[in-house]
Amino acid sequence: MKRTRICHLLGIEYPIIQGAMGWISGAELAAAVSNAGGLGMISPFTGSGAEENLMENLRGQIRKARSLCDKPFGVNIGLEVPQHKEFMDVAIEEGVKVITTAAGSPRLYTRRLKQAGVTVLHTVFSARHARIAEEEGVDVVIASGCDAGGFISPIELPTFALVPQVVDAVKIPVIAAGGIADVRGLVAALALGAEGVQMGTRFIATNECLAHPSYKEAILNAADTDTLIAGRKGHLPSRNLKNEFALAVLEMESAGTSAEELEAFIGSGRLRLAALEGNMRDGSVLCGAVAGMINGIVPAGDVVRALVEGYDAVVSRLM
Repeated sequence: MKRTRICHLLGIEYPIIQGAMGWISGAELAAAVSNAGGLGMISPFTGSGAEENLMENLRGQIRKARSLCDKPFGVNIGLEVPQHKEFMDVAIEEGVKVITTAAGSPRLYTRRLKQAGVTVLHTVFSARHARIAEEEGVDVVIASGCDAGGFISPIELPTFALVPQVVDAVKIPVIAAGGIADVRGLVAALALGAEGVQMGTRFIATNECLAHPSYKEAILNAADTDTLIAGRKGHLPSRNLKNEFALAVLEMESAGTSAEELEAFIGSGRLRLAALEGNMRDGSVLCGAVAGMINGIVPAGDVVRALVEGYDAVVSRLM
């Protein structure tokens, strides 16, 4: 497989990053991806209960990942969450060398992170966002399209329209995120100028992911048209699997429900309800548009190895 600047910057063998997903991206998943040659990522909220000390939870996940692998891994910190500063403090104190930031300005922490010897990746949704991130000293931008699972931008540019425009806008490496579930998506992203890919939904359906078995099964049963974007009126719209909750949000939007009422209905507990408790009716089942391409629960390392082993065959068909 082609080695890119991403590999050298992050100290990894292959330009494959596991997206950090809310409550379910813990040390076991991150370590499995990193041990296979990619970059595993930890979410600070992984597996935590409502009353749990989130800082100690993150610290424990970092230390556990370090005990499971001796290769690079990172932490994802959403700048929209109220605890973002404390999460940054813990990650720096624990010596994490790769941090991804999203849903906020790269001006907030890039300088501090760079001073601490951290490689900074920032998620962007447009070429303008990418240029700002580059100006602020970010090392890598993650171009995330609206086909990605989870929270997306109101701009709603699809990944494969967004990536080449971001590549043209900046000199730093670009990672493609969204719409990638197998080696075909990886090759397509590299062909458009990306130097790596970030995959989230595919890693939900792995042995090491903490997602509830019902969540994983829902992804396996999904067809190509089984995701939708809900919450467009709110602060952060999201791509979800269709279920009673997501359809109710759409109905409320169509009826003219205010953004405040929508956000109150959605609440903060819906993610945990689906991800950890397996309530596929009332929870927010965040999931990418590639769900229909996923047909098995496998070890996370096998996902990475399948990408690597299939790369040459796909590229040769294009010659």
